[in-house]
Formats: sequence, C-alpha cells, structure tokens
Amino acid sequence: ATGSVTMELDTYLGYKSSFADDLGYDVGFIRYNYLGDYTAAAPLVKADTAEIYAAISYKFLTAKYSYGVLDQFLTAPGAKGTSYIELNASYTIPDTTYTLSAHVGKQTYKGDFSDALDAAGTPATYNDYKAGVAKDISGYVLGLAYSNTDAKDGGFYTYAGKGGNWGRGMTTVSLTHSF
Repeated sequence: ATGSVTMELDTYLGYKSSFADDLGYDVGFIRYNYLGDYTAAAPLVKADTAEIYAAISYKFLTAKYSYGVLDQFLTAPGAKGTSYIELNASYTIPDTTYTLSAHVGKQTYKGDFSDALDAAGTPATYNDYKAGVAKDISGYVLGLAYSNTDAKDGGFYTYAGKGGNWGRGMTTVSLTHSF
C-alpha cells in the first residue's frame, strides 16, 4: 500500500425501540470511511465498508446480525454479502458498581478473495470471543477484558496486517468517561 489513512469516519443511521420492558430491537445502517491519500496493495481494495444490521435484546442479552452491502468488505474485494452474527451479554451485578460482559461472534466472508484464502487453507472466516469486567468509579469506568479469535495465520487478519496475526488473544485495560 502507498499513502496513509488519516481518519476513520463512521456514520450511523438507525432506529432503536422496545416491544416491552425487557424486549427491544435495533435496526440500521453503518458506513465506515477511511479517509486519506492511500492506495491499497493488490489484490486488496480500500477499506470503505457499509453494513445493514438488525438486533434484538432481552434483558442483558443482545443478538445482532450485520450484512455487508458493498462489493468490498474492509479490504477484501468482491465480498458483498459478508456477514457478522454476534451474541453479547452485559450484566450489572445487583447492589454493586461492577458489570460483567461476554461476547461471541462469527465473521463470514464471501466472494472469490475469501474462496482463494479458503483453498489455501487459511480461511478469512473466523470466530471471536471476549469476556470482561468493568467497575464504575464516580463516573469513570475502569475495564479489564480478554479477547481472542480462531483466525488462522496466513488468513485475512495476517494478509491485511502485512504480517503477524492480528487475531491473536489480547488483554485490554481501559478507562472511560462520558461527557
């Protein structure tokens, strides 16, 4: 690749509501644009991506399905129809300021590029997992999470990252505050 990405601009359009006290839904469109002066290395394409999604939630559980509507998905060419299905849990322990979270998802790539990686024994499709805990401290949220994937070395994560497997496990510590 030549040049560089100077900014990621995410645009969301959606509608979120509920059927009852504990049952909700969310539908929408997300567009990811990667601005800057860059050219992707062949056979990759620019990473701009657009998805439609639908989610349903019950109490602390949310199931969501996203579908790629452009001919590319991230940097994979000819990947229209690439999808992501996920299940998330976020549970605040009663009478505490602790929240437990868990996530499992499956990214399924479509198209000739994905098929070629599959044929080489390094599939682009992968599953991902995350577990975490967070504590609210006077409006600041301190979090600790571990995430991992079953992405194969040589697959899309390695290909797009130009070496190294970006899909390997990692622990993240975060401190956030909303204004």
